[in-house]
Amino acid sequence: MSRKVNNVTYAMSRHRKAGIITLCLSVVAVFVWLDNSSLKARRQKRPKSEKETKTSDFETYHKKTFTVVKVVDGDTIDIDIGDAEKNFTRVRLWGIDAPESTSRYSNVMYFGPEAAEFTAKLALGRQVTIYLQEHNTRGKYGRLLAYVQLPDGRFLNEVLVSGGFAYADPRFRHSLYQKYKQLESSARRQKKGLWEKVTREQLPEWLQRIRPNLLVR
Repeated sequence: MSRKVNNVTYAMSRHRKAGIITLCLSVVAVFVWLDNSSLKARRQKRPKSEKETKTSDFETYHKKTFTVVKVVDGDTIDIDIGDAEKNFTRVRLWGIDAPESTSRYSNVMYFGPEAAEFTAKLALGRQVTIYLQEHNTRGKYGRLLAYVQLPDGRFLNEVLVSGGFAYADPRFRHSLYQKYKQLESSARRQKKGLWEKVTREQLPEWLQRIRPNLLVR
């Protein structure tokens, strides 16, 4: 009888040890999984370097075609590809500055609504091709900086400046700066778009400051 009790006790002891070992292994596995998940999350949250961002942007956008899903302003559009947590990418047209058409950041400016309407007419719902510059792909607010080619082959940036719907922006030098400057001068001489009636007080503050001798009404 004593031998049977000892055998039962021994068997129970083995089962208990096995259970404790299994429990310990499970706990270790959980901690390993949590640790790996934490490391993975930290890696995912690690901000990209400027070089990594440029490389990623070129791989994702350069010379690729997307559909314009929204026109924010004359010089700002959204295209149908996700960017970070957003389901779209916001694109700021390189080298130009269109008057503000909404009061989100500042007052609505002279000819702002007309510029936004013109951009929407040309681009909204259309497929456009994105071209980037190697030295800079993102602006101050994380927007993609790009030359945007329309389906007919023209570049939206140039069309806006040459039609008097935007200013050539000299604050940030780029490869087409001189061309945009000439397009603006031509539009101003011909009184196209905003240049027909704009007054000095209606010009953007940066333009009044940089070009104090600019002749307008």
